[in-house]
Amino acid sequence: MSSTTDHLPVVVIGAGPVGLAAAAHLLERGLEPLVVEQGDRAGAAVAAWGHVRLFSPWRYDVDAAAVRLLDPTGWRSPDPDSLPTGAELVSEYLAPLAALPQIAGRLRLGAEVTGVTRDGADKTRSLGRDRQPYRVRIVAGGQVQDVLARAVIDTSGTWDTTNPIGTGGLPALGEGEHTAYLTGPLPDVLGRDRERFAGTHTLVVGMGHSAANTLLALVELAEAVPGTTITWAIRGGSARRLFGGGTDDELPARGLLGTRLKEATESGRITLVKCASIEQITGEGQRVRVTGRAREEAWEVTVDQIVNATGFRPDLDIVREVRLDLDSAMECPAGLAELIDPNYHSCGTVPAHGEQLLRHPDAGFYIAGMKSYGRAPTFLLATGYEQVRSIAAALAGDTAAASAVELNLPSTGVCSTDVAADGEETSCCGTSETPQLLTIGAQPTTGFATGLAHGRSADPV
Repeated sequence: MSSTTDHLPVVVIGAGPVGLAAAAHLLERGLEPLVVEQGDRAGAAVAAWGHVRLFSPWRYDVDAAAVRLLDPTGWRSPDPDSLPTGAELVSEYLAPLAALPQIAGRLRLGAEVTGVTRDGADKTRSLGRDRQPYRVRIVAGGQVQDVLARAVIDTSGTWDTTNPIGTGGLPALGEGEHTAYLTGPLPDVLGRDRERFAGTHTLVVGMGHSAANTLLALVELAEAVPGTTITWAIRGGSARRLFGGGTDDELPARGLLGTRLKEATESGRITLVKCASIEQITGEGQRVRVTGRAREEAWEVTVDQIVNATGFRPDLDIVREVRLDLDSAMECPAGLAELIDPNYHSCGTVPAHGEQLLRHPDAGFYIAGMKSYGRAPTFLLATGYEQVRSIAAALAGDTAAASAVELNLPSTGVCSTDVAADGEETSCCGTSETPQLLTIGAQPTTGFATGLAHGRSADPV
């Protein structure tokens, strides 16, 4: 970036865990952050799934630079081996971090970024482009303001852009007209949303841990409330990947999740529909009829609501005028695609990576955190912390620190399971076992056995 922009802030889009970590690392590097968050508080998206318990214990859920800011204030670090809920992650970590004077004075809440561009240069203009600062358009309280920035780090995530339930990545016919029957990926079945699900028929679509959480919550609800019925539709021919390695899984909470889900399915408490493609949703009085095909045969079911746990995709509209190098399939930085492709990887097999793989043709612009993974569901929270540490180093001109990336983590995820066992089994693996070192390419990362081959390649065809 030109020296003429050095006095400008680095705009960080999103005040989630990775966005606040970016601010902490920028401050340590003597750079001025401006964090812009569309929600009414830091961690607003995390709060939306606050009832869900993470796989990752606290030791992997906090960023080192953020802790260095918090420690002098008397902040008490949670038990490093316990598994927090999303709500606890916000209340015990993100809220205190956002309240620090160093962060609070640089945080704008209720402010939505609607566009990013080079000042005075649309995407087509090349002459003098690299010398121009970024212009970030912000809407807050009905007022529009443009802010100039030396660099931009987009950590806005993907929570607001779920994949449709229709086949081939397109919405099913009628999906847009019946959004009131879609609950979102992580409804609070046993808490806030209990009345909606009790004694009704729910269709859960998806084969990730979001779907598993909801399915097991519905099973528990069905045991208490007669008439609670559960149908589970997956696009693959087997749920084996989600059932996981059971007792062979060195993440006990995740292994328990898969074991319980397998038992519930085999016992008939969950009706599993394999190779399902949903083609249309139509109204049936106060319910909806879902039609499509299952293993090439016509299939339909009438339900009261649909849990669309189908994953997420990035919203790239705000960065349309930035020159990006994105993979055509994953919609992530091109250099990262091969490392995170869910056809071959789970989160535990993604090697450490930083600024070098996240950079784009427009220097000084980065997508980090969950959004950097595009459509891949393999994101790990602490991976985002390492990303922004590396980015901050690069923006400060410390290329050696930016290039030295590493992760020492279990194969776990940030938004995962709410069914931790009692006693010792609530802890993450690694607390009593020696981790297995996995070397992927030239970068070391620590991972743990899952009992299954990684990624969709483990699925039967």
